[in-house]
Amino acid sequence: MKFVDEASIDVVAGNGGSGCVSFRREKFIPFGGPDGGDGGRGGSVYAVGDRNLNTLIDFRYARRHEARNGEPGRGSDQFGAAADDIVLRMPIGTIVTDLDSGQVIGELLVPGERVMLAKGGDGGFGNLHFKSSTNRAPRQKTPGWPGEQRKLKLELRVLADVGLLGMPNAGKSTLISSISNARPKVADYPFTTLHPHLGVVRVAPEKSFVVADVPGLIEGAADGAGLGHLFLRHLQRTHLLLHLVDLAPFDPEVDPVAQARAIVAELKKYDPGLHAKPRWLVLNKLDMVPVEEREARVKDFVRRLRWKGPVFQLSALTREGCDTLVRAVYTHIAAQRQPVEPDPDPRFDAPEADPRFAPPGDSA
Repeated sequence: MKFVDEASIDVVAGNGGSGCVSFRREKFIPFGGPDGGDGGRGGSVYAVGDRNLNTLIDFRYARRHEARNGEPGRGSDQFGAAADDIVLRMPIGTIVTDLDSGQVIGELLVPGERVMLAKGGDGGFGNLHFKSSTNRAPRQKTPGWPGEQRKLKLELRVLADVGLLGMPNAGKSTLISSISNARPKVADYPFTTLHPHLGVVRVAPEKSFVVADVPGLIEGAADGAGLGHLFLRHLQRTHLLLHLVDLAPFDPEVDPVAQARAIVAELKKYDPGLHAKPRWLVLNKLDMVPVEEREARVKDFVRRLRWKGPVFQLSALTREGCDTLVRAVYTHIAAQRQPVEPDPDPRFDAPEADPRFAPPGDSA
């Protein structure tokens, strides 16, 4: 299925039904009085988060979503029926924005969470609504209120704890396939990854975190070069960035330090908030570096880059050093997460002591 993370749609809520002017006319009842009912409410448009979806491709082709109008009121005290609501299922992490005002309507972060996109119009009043002691035969009614119409922009930002960052062919796809069950395409040419991949890393029973692999960045990505700038938004929800660097590039004239600096510059140019996130340095492809040269090459790289943060050395292909990285990442992520307090169970609450059965000498 094609990965689509942006779409524009039109949502139209239903109009409310108009009220009715009617009078009760039955045999042997000379003074029936008004019996015109109110109109029904128009259908609203809602968005709901669905954990089984991971793309907005359904909204790339179905761009207009209209709810039905409410039924008008009828005589004999009959109110019009309300129209059914429309529920649009969207992936978790979708941000809904009004295109005209630029206001964010809602973010779908919890499965099953409902966000109203367009409110249906209320029904109009029939003449039964205007009956009073001084107005016994009202002939006025009101039309139904119109429903809301909006042009919306849908933007998907995947929910991940950790994001992989680096140049093309740095080994991001190989790393996520080594530490999780994700199986992205892995090949020996640049831009193998064309859309984000998510992988769940199992550290221990009931201990896991989610890693996001996005297409590689190149210099000038923030200005539109390559593919990475299209998917940098998917890293904005992460708690930690892993900056992968290829210590054994194909071209011997390529300087890994210059590439690493270019990635950091692109991050800062694209989003200062993304640049300020915690970032760890991961030196990959150590299996292609002779054992006797590894320590010297790593020290030289860190010294030239002037890196002061955590440094990890590994080989994603042979999984050497991957376990150490996974444990360290989980420790960092677990410290960032807010503990969920369990709901109190009244069955296990301590009962209040009855003063009638208190032991002698315990009375206050």
